[in-house]
Amino acid sequence: QVQLVESGGGLVQAGGSLTLSCKASGSLFSINTWKWYRQLPGKERELVASLEKGGRKNYADFVQGRFNVLLQSRSTVLLQLSSLKPEDTADYICNVDTRTGDYWGQGTQVTVAS
Repeated sequence: QVQLVESGGGLVQAGGSLTLSCKASGSLFSINTWKWYRQLPGKERELVASLEKGGRKNYADFVQGRFNVLLQSRSTVLLQLSSLKPEDTADYICNVDTRTGDYWGQGTQVTVAS
């Protein structure tokens, strides 16, 4: 099993930046893909970015080059957010895809003020 804890969310002005962190513990060797999702109020959870074990990265169309996902260490993935817009306001949730299933964190709230 894998446990995930996100941090780094907060309140930022439009155009600002934040770095979110997802720290994993447990069976780290079993992680195939790290993913960041976000859930806007009253909407479905949507995929923001993914980082595969081999290093391949994928981003949602709405990212438009503003976000970067990277592996900080064997147990920690970062999501660097820049040029933030009010519509980026959401709960950002970390997910890992492993040999034994998917695991989710509790999320960290990002609020972008206009």
